[in-house]
Amino acid sequence: METSSARVRGRRLAASGSLLAIVMTTALSLTLVTPGAATAGRGHHPSPPSGPVVVATGLDNPRQLSFDGHDLYVAEAGTGGDLACRTGPEGGEVCMGESGSVTKIDWWGQRRVLTGLPSMAAPNGTRALGPADIAVDDGRYALLMALGADPALRDEAGVPEFAQQFGTLLGGTLRGRDHSWRRGGHGSHGYGPRVLADVSGYEADANPDGAQVDSNPVGLWSGRHGWVVADAGGNDVLGVGWWGDVSTLGVFPTRLVPPPPFLPPGDIPMDAVPTSAVLGPDGALYVSQLTGFPFPPNGANIWRLVPGQAPTVYASGLTNVTDLAWSRDGLYAVQLSDAGLLTVPEGQPPTGSLVRIGSDGGHETVAAGLVAPYGLALSERSAYVTTCSVCPGAGEVVRISLR
Repeated sequence: METSSARVRGRRLAASGSLLAIVMTTALSLTLVTPGAATAGRGHHPSPPSGPVVVATGLDNPRQLSFDGHDLYVAEAGTGGDLACRTGPEGGEVCMGESGSVTKIDWWGQRRVLTGLPSMAAPNGTRALGPADIAVDDGRYALLMALGADPALRDEAGVPEFAQQFGTLLGGTLRGRDHSWRRGGHGSHGYGPRVLADVSGYEADANPDGAQVDSNPVGLWSGRHGWVVADAGGNDVLGVGWWGDVSTLGVFPTRLVPPPPFLPPGDIPMDAVPTSAVLGPDGALYVSQLTGFPFPPNGANIWRLVPGQAPTVYASGLTNVTDLAWSRDGLYAVQLSDAGLLTVPEGQPPTGSLVRIGSDGGHETVAAGLVAPYGLALSERSAYVTTCSVCPGAGEVVRISLR
């Protein structure tokens, strides 16, 4: 698949849903909304200019986000439901529902423009999987749905019909005065989503890394001839054509790393877990890495990928990276946790940062102390980051000045 782009509207792009369950505990409080934070738009009272400015609040496990012109769209993984309850991919009970959504942020504020999308989560709304990434171009959208499991899960007895949309790339059009679509709603002018490609089905058929069949498509980049998808469960980056054909662009290696202190000595294998893929100024793809267990501090890389060639390390020494975006002054990356996911205290979300990657692979912190940051989009010398990304009803989007 050709990776050149005709237009990427303020897009960075891209992350790993099921592995976030490690830090989504039932003790996570919903009081993590910044005190005094207001909804974006008229009447908004922002934080001091020196720090992150809150532009949206009250989101359900927000993940990736992207611009269409000046409008910002955020994928919300939802809070699950009460259907098909079962043991989740990381243990504990999860149930399915249609609580996933997409929120639009513009001059007039924030509102959900897509609702009723598939979601699975713990009964309290944590450990959510659902809408993972969104790309919109003049009202036409592509929405990537996470899965975090063997694709066969979608066909198990008792699973609702809408579960077939997990692990797929959905598409549709946002039209009408409010540009909204609501599953089962009345009076809407929008068109509901249709399946553009079965990304997780490709993992079941091809299994590019040759390991356990597992798929969690979480990062989306829109190009001239289709899309690029990062499958965190499959440890690969895939090309998706306009007609739904899927191909392998690159596979990322498992590495041997020292075990955590509570395991016996001896190196253990660690999955790559790619979370986002974006096109660089040199025409190559750049891929962020969360890493699998044991999520070691400074153990994540940013990979440079030329389709048809083995990926090479562009930057190393990072920790649990979930998203990337290129700007004129370099590459920016979001670290979900600065200290590593295994260091997160029980009942607390991780604390991460926004960092800038230099041309020599070094990195400097742009904004620290962010609560569970995840997605990244750039516009007009500002970075927009989803925070409290593991929080049902308490997720936010913040704006960070890059000047």
